[in-house]
Amino acid sequence: MKDRHLIWKLAKNDFKKRYSGSYLGAVWAMTQPVVTVIMYFLVFDIVFNSEGPLLQDGTRAPYVLSLTAGLVPWFFFSEALNHGTAALLEYHYLVKKVVFNINVLPIIKVVAAGFIHVFFVGVLLIMSCLYGYFPTIYTVQLLYYSACLFVLVLAISYTTCAVVVFFRDLSQIISIALQIGMWATPILWNLGDMQSRFGSAVLFFKLNPLVYIVDGYRSAILERQWFFEDIAYTLYFWGITAILFLLGTRVFKRLKVHFADVL
Repeated sequence: MKDRHLIWKLAKNDFKKRYSGSYLGAVWAMTQPVVTVIMYFLVFDIVFNSEGPLLQDGTRAPYVLSLTAGLVPWFFFSEALNHGTAALLEYHYLVKKVVFNINVLPIIKVVAAGFIHVFFVGVLLIMSCLYGYFPTIYTVQLLYYSACLFVLVLAISYTTCAVVVFFRDLSQIISIALQIGMWATPILWNLGDMQSRFGSAVLFFKLNPLVYIVDGYRSAILERQWFFEDIAYTLYFWGITAILFLLGTRVFKRLKVHFADVL
């Protein structure tokens, strides 16, 4: 309970600190993803007239709505991973305090990234209503997929934040990997159309656990399907996430005793 209150307090302070000194403050954090969606909408929807994914009822979803449903989890993942990786470097003064539980530092960064994520989910829900896709009982699954996203990025962050203390170039490698990963994840494109063109080769993309989450966000908004209907893929996601979490906590624990010496 004590750590829970500490995490929440430090996460709020971390979020406020990022935008301290600017006139608009946290408004800048909310502006960036909205502007990104608008730019993608102008390019892919207006200029190229791209089509959204084919739904189960045979209709095509609005491309901008499908795009936003993919960008919402991706923005959270990329921001949380970048900040989570830098957690120990940024809070180096706390790492050297014997009485402080440094295990919570990556969690603080991921929670802080969640504030913008909540706002962006709200934008997604407003957009879905404007396009006629009003919330249903299936929309509640956004909470489930957000939890999936939180656990996944935290699992990866435990490894990256520990390794970057000794190998600072990892931050740059992660930035490049995120650029590639955005195109390797069905955000600007949809998996269904690719499957009709390339068949079973699309299964390679589904090895990426983020595909489970991105498709889940779209399903919660556009489709009428529960996550447990595809139980095999659900078990695969949680299996991969559990492995990453066990690996991350083990790496963090093994390197933890050397953090104070290096920082």
